[in-house]
Amino acid sequence: METNLLLEAHLKALRLPTFLKNYSKFAKEAAQADHTYARFLLALAEQEVAQRERNLIARRIKSARFPVLKELADFDFSCISSPNKQRVLELARGSYIQKAEPIILVGNPGLGKTHVAAGLAVAACRQGHKVRFYNTAGLVNELIVAQNEYTLPKFLATALRQRLIVLDELGFIPLSPVGAQLIFQFCSALYERVAVIVTTNLRFADWIQVFGKANTTEYLRTRTVNPRCNC
Repeated sequence: METNLLLEAHLKALRLPTFLKNYSKFAKEAAQADHTYARFLLALAEQEVAQRERNLIARRIKSARFPVLKELADFDFSCISSPNKQRVLELARGSYIQKAEPIILVGNPGLGKTHVAAGLAVAACRQGHKVRFYNTAGLVNELIVAQNEYTLPKFLATALRQRLIVLDELGFIPLSPVGAQLIFQFCSALYERVAVIVTTNLRFADWIQVFGKANTTEYLRTRTVNPRCNC
């Protein structure tokens, strides 16, 4: 009993909670199966590593601030013609994140753009990437607050530490001139440094409705045109 108490105290000090939880059970199973000490320790270590990875994924998903957790496995691809399932699953492997490329999901409301974007972002969390999900209107409000409080550089620096940022519902509501300028500044800061997924019901030709200026719209178009996916 004293040995167990000392062992448990050491495991707590070493911050090995999965060892602490499983060592007794695994020891009995190892004894019954006549496993070596090394195999017993390997089983415990594998369990600890697996649990830590699950915890890391859970923290990344929580930090991403998804409004609703969506999985690609739950999406009904039969209801849309583009992008097809193969293309989305190819994107889910994450090569666009390594290249800091944008993905634009364009289509009418209700077709699942947000679901696909969230599913890709969850996949990125599982691959070890830092992700942040924004409703575009909410992001604009945060940018305005940051500008008014003189913390905009800090806000942008935090965004640049992400590997993937989702801008959901671009164009759902018109932006004020200040909001349009700030979202333009935000996207410009991310260009070729952070991967971005944008969902919108507006064609590129209609983005001027959001940003108000043709030159601003064209500038963003040239930085988000490849790859493009339609929903």
